[in-house]
Amino acid sequence: MRIPIAGDGYRFILPLLAATVAFFILGWTAAAVVALLGLLFVVNFFRDPERNVPQEPGLVVSPADGKVVEIEADQDALLSGSYTRISIFLNVFNVHVNRVPVAGTIRAIRYNKGKFLNAASHKASLDNEQNTVLIDNGNYSVLVKQIAGLIARRIVWWVKEGQPLDRGERFGLIRFGSRTDIFLPEGSRIDVKIGDCVKGGCSVLGKMPEDS
Repeated sequence: MRIPIAGDGYRFILPLLAATVAFFILGWTAAAVVALLGLLFVVNFFRDPERNVPQEPGLVVSPADGKVVEIEADQDALLSGSYTRISIFLNVFNVHVNRVPVAGTIRAIRYNKGKFLNAASHKASLDNEQNTVLIDNGNYSVLVKQIAGLIARRIVWWVKEGQPLDRGERFGLIRFGSRTDIFLPEGSRIDVKIGDCVKGGCSVLGKMPEDS
């Protein structure tokens, strides 16, 4: 049975667990309580629950848990043509594992160092540290950006160029507060609005163009 914790989290969980136990054994109650609170926070942050991924053809699922903060026409150097960007803000209490929005093949991965501005701000999409993943579904390209935030200091991805992935598969993680952007091609149906809360891998953001 799979433990619903992202593997990247154990480097934080195990030391905090050891510290909590040690402090309690030594009778250092205040330190033990602080360590325990830190442990509970980290376990909650790195939780990685299973998700029921919708199977209807053409659907686009959310790449992240969080709140939709922007829906705008936008472009990226890896894309040609018109696209709609949906930006999702993740607070520290959201699940931070990223999931593939559409089935397809990874055509490009680009990592760029940058700033650590508030991830809820539009400038985060432009200036912050980020990792861009371009997915080709055979008819169209969909782009996903993992963007570091004010607290986040580490973007992790577990995929490589040329790798085929199914809709809803895990592909990465952003540690401690962040933002995820998804670019959908012109003609895509958009089913969310600003302010909506979504869950990675199961919430439907929209549908690809009808000829896809």
